[in-house]
Amino acid sequence: MATSAASVSQAVLLCALLFQLRPNSGNTILPTAVNITWSSINFKTILEWEPKPANFVYTVEIAGALSDWKKTCVQSAKAECDVTYQLKNTKDIYTAHILSEVPLRDNIDFDDELPYAVSPTFIPYAQTLIGRPAIKHFEQKRDSLKVVVEDPLTPYRFRNSSFKSIRDIFTDDLEYTLYYWKDKSTGRKEIKTRSNEFKVSIDKGKSYCFYVQATILSRTENRKSEKSFDRCTKIDPDSVDDFEPEGILVIGAAAVGIFILFIIACVIACKCKKLKAAAKEKENAPLNA
Repeated sequence: MATSAASVSQAVLLCALLFQLRPNSGNTILPTAVNITWSSINFKTILEWEPKPANFVYTVEIAGALSDWKKTCVQSAKAECDVTYQLKNTKDIYTAHILSEVPLRDNIDFDDELPYAVSPTFIPYAQTLIGRPAIKHFEQKRDSLKVVVEDPLTPYRFRNSSFKSIRDIFTDDLEYTLYYWKDKSTGRKEIKTRSNEFKVSIDKGKSYCFYVQATILSRTENRKSEKSFDRCTKIDPDSVDDFEPEGILVIGAAAVGIFILFIIACVIACKCKKLKAAAKEKENAPLNA
């Protein structure tokens, strides 16, 4: 009987141990995320962390200071999550919880028990990087250079489904700087604007190169965007637009002078012809008796 009781006791202890170690237990020891970072350009935002999951999955929860917790990337086998559309209030302060859990498990009753890691806070308006602006149009005429900048787009849309640009979000907090210089020269000048258009005075008859860069005025860090690709103008030496005004006047005066000389020559030629005809007619006239 003693042996039987001992066997039963051992069986009970073994069952209890197996119950504690079963995969669906909230006490299952799972690794939690480390090295959590926010990667964001023009408000396209990816949350990244380590390690990559093996025999477990991650679920991400995000909340802002002004918004409730929301789940995304539920039971994902990746160590990253696109959280762009959970951050539409770009001035809110967001925090993410990265939960580690057993795959395919019903976690409804165990959410409070799941191990998780907490991300650093993230403010999209203050921390998203600004991508490279594009040059939409440029032209050089005589002593003037005109440059039009195209705002980078964000993933967010208006109600008509068109994409919002960074200007739609930053408005007057967005400033562009145009850096320009004579081609093959090292002397660089700059001019700023809060619009998308530059118009600067330059030396006539000279080619210029330039690029633009965006600045978020309210920031203390990550203020400047990537710079645009360099662009250069080309001067056509045969173009009338590239002549000096004085040169155009000289050419015009010369043309007028040539025209006047032509008229005078025509008049003289006509008079000479008439005189020759009159002289010939006089020679051929019969003598009076």
